[in-house]
Amino acid sequence: MKHLFLVLCIAATAFVSCKSDQQKKTIEPEMVNNPASAEPENADTSLLPKFDFESDNHEFGSITEGEIVSYNFKFKNSGKAPLIITQASASCGCTVPEYSKDPIAPGQEGFIKVTFNSEGKHGMTSKTVTLLANTVPNTKVLTISADISKKDK
Repeated sequence: MKHLFLVLCIAATAFVSCKSDQQKKTIEPEMVNNPASAEPENADTSLLPKFDFESDNHEFGSITEGEIVSYNFKFKNSGKAPLIITQASASCGCTVPEYSKDPIAPGQEGFIKVTFNSEGKHGMTSKTVTLLANTVPNTKVLTISADISKKDK
């Protein structure tokens, strides 16, 4: 009898503690990565960090297949809080972004180094790097492009 009572208590506790799907709240990425998104309509975005890039795209021009080229996208934190880049992801394995893991203070400058390996590519090619940071909006897309000619054999 004790065992039946124990099983019923556990089942009742499990049933009561489960929430329906309607009661569960979805956590959006902006809530985690950006302090302004908790209350977006009331948030003062002027107090947050801000990317101010010299340019968000770079064209390497004509290069030869197999060439490895790099470019530093320079930016300034024109906001009023330290800028933290949490991720930089490329659209292709041939493109490698590098960035500082340290916070960039307001008024300070930083850069994202993008290295592109043109091996196996030819023609007009464009690749992107997507940054995730504590800015509004919390993503920034940088673009590189090149016109790749086949190497002579």
